[in-house]
Amino acid sequence: MPRLREVPRAEADEKVALPLYAHLFGSRDPVSEPGTATGTRGDWWTVFANSPDTLRHAAQGFAYYRSSNRKLDPVLRELGQTWAGWATGSQFVFSQHCKSLRGLGVSEAKIAALPIWQTSDVFDAKERLVLAYADRLVCHGGRVPDALFAELKAAFSDEEILELTYITCLYHMHAIMSRALRTEFDDRDDPIVEVPAPEGFDALDFLGGERR
Repeated sequence: MPRLREVPRAEADEKVALPLYAHLFGSRDPVSEPGTATGTRGDWWTVFANSPDTLRHAAQGFAYYRSSNRKLDPVLRELGQTWAGWATGSQFVFSQHCKSLRGLGVSEAKIAALPIWQTSDVFDAKERLVLAYADRLVCHGGRVPDALFAELKAAFSDEEILELTYITCLYHMHAIMSRALRTEFDDRDDPIVEVPAPEGFDALDFLGGERR
């Protein structure tokens, strides 16, 4: 379960949350009867409903990137979003945007190769450029070498680059928040924990020394 309270339909904001609940869950209460068409529980929405202003702002972000006013090719946009999920370790963001890529007609070979895009030959030059830039945004905190940015400028308009930057960073944020709040597919224990040593093990055994 997520780390924050889920807001049931009976307590949801009428202007912001209820219309979104109706769109996603029909007449169900998403807390007592969870589940969305994509296979998630839907608790991202019920958690964000704790703050109607925050939910509204996030939903506006979804409308922004899906708008027909965007100049950036939607496949390239989704590559940035999907890489943000993978690189941040958000199973929710990565999984959802793999589905979006598939919906845009991207091949299974490309979707499967995303985690190893650096050595894969299935991506074209523009796709590799987008992934390289997205990697710099997400994994290097925005430190983008001048040479890479010059290639971006040669391949894309300033408006396209701004959209790519904004949307990739937006989904980096969503990936971080999903992990922190343990929403949807990110409701899982951290895999990095100490594995206990066998009974009777002495740390000095590593050095072959003797306890004094």
